[in-house]
Amino acid sequence: MPHPTAHEPATGSCRCGALQMQITAPPFMTAACHCDGCRKMSSSAFSLTMMVMRDAFKVIAGAPVEAGRGDSGMLTHYACPQCHSWCYTDVAGMDFVNLRPALFDAPAWTEPFIETQRAEALPWVPELAPHAFDRFPDPAAFPELIAAFARARP
Repeated sequence: MPHPTAHEPATGSCRCGALQMQITAPPFMTAACHCDGCRKMSSSAFSLTMMVMRDAFKVIAGAPVEAGRGDSGMLTHYACPQCHSWCYTDVAGMDFVNLRPALFDAPAWTEPFIETQRAEALPWVPELAPHAFDRFPDPAAFPELIAAFARARP
């Protein structure tokens, strides 16, 4: 599926379809996180994330419920009130949201470009992305990572 443009929104939904989301711009970064909290939230070895500018994201059906907080209250996780699928995370003070990419029909968005919290990865999980960090990348590294992601994606 081609990436959406400002004129081609992409929609995604939770497992039951009651909560539907729309983005009007493609992600500017994809990631896998290996922290204990993400593993528990996703009930998997890691969580997948696509970062989308806040003004390009909206809920178009349903009303998400808060599903918990993380990282000292900086993260607010949202889920479907019916099926309880974890759908997105709001990052306080940032102009983007972290969406679960598998909720959208764009397989390329599920491929992580960076990995965070590799120090907490389960021992059998190989490196999944071209850029892996034991914790989080230094904020000063993000502009170049975002530029590299843009160059790597058509």
